[in-house]
Amino acid sequence: MKPIGISGRLVVRACNLAAVLDEAKRFSATQTLAGGHRGFDMLHIAAATQLKARQFLTFHANQKKLAEAEGLVVPV
Repeated sequence: MKPIGISGRLVVRACNLAAVLDEAKRFSATQTLAGGHRGFDMLHIAAATQLKARQFLTFHANQKKLAEAEGLVVPV
């Protein structure tokens, strides 16, 4: 999957919901107490990591911290 800016289109991909939820649970157990991350923020980042995204777009500072902590590049 090419970044949106290069390809000019979105690609719809299916992901395993159980794997996304497991990843979000891991974030909750390891990151929420210290970072105060919200549930939907964790689900979005979990889906991105399960889909092997290279970049994550957000304007939410706390979500950006979690995404970067999980190895995603946040260009903004």
